Amino acid sequence: MARRRYLVAYDIRDDRRLRTVATCVEGYGYRIQYSVFLCDLSEMEVIEMRGELEQLIKTTEDSVMIVDLGNPGDTSKFVFIGPHAALPVSQAVIV
Repeated sequence: MARRRYLVAYDIRDDRRLRTVATCVEGYGYRIQYSVFLCDLSEMEVIEMRGELEQLIKTTEDSVMIVDLGNPGDTSKFVFIGPHAALPVSQAVIV
């Protein structure tokens, strides 16, 4: 099953929900900034992650953004200004 790279970012208003959302997304990808992750996921994993996140957030206050970046090996969509961590190599996250 083909994987695609997703950018996942969130804005969570409650500290407790923030920690649970962070833990959830950490199970699917790599943190590249405080509330920004890269996740290389199959179609089913995206559905699973979205379902978990929908259960964790308060939709009237919190926001989660999931952006399909395409092929996990394509780093051309990233431009950094200033210091940054290296992008993860394309691979699945095993929790």
